[in-house]
Amino acid sequence: MSEETNPPDPAALAELAHQLFDLARAGHVQRLLAYVDAGVPVGLTDAQGNTLLMLAAYHGHADVVRGLAERGADVDALNDRGQSPLAGAVFKGEQDVVDALVQHGADPDAGAPTARDTAQMMGRPLPHPPERS
Repeated sequence: MSEETNPPDPAALAELAHQLFDLARAGHVQRLLAYVDAGVPVGLTDAQGNTLLMLAAYHGHADVVRGLAERGADVDALNDRGQSPLAGAVFKGEQDVVDALVQHGADPDAGAPTARDTAQMMGRPLPHPPERS
């Protein structure tokens, strides 16, 4: 005898997605990463093309950024406005996030404006890769 499966309720899926984006914005690292580890796509985007990593970066949550990057999130994924997570973190002055993104290979020349352009415009240090010993 085969089991019947009902398709997921679109409204319930949309509500879950909203909750996940809120977790990224609020920096709830353990809860968010548990969902990703359970199968939520690490590259999930909102209606504006912002990934979970982009939202965490913009809101200053370096621990979430690191956790998502370690699980394969694209640190250079651009949103629908062509903005990169690194440029957003530079704009907001979130140095811990900038460091986490650069350590995971973020390109300071991705997007428009680039993180380099944003740093220059804001009078902040240019993002650069960590020193290797």
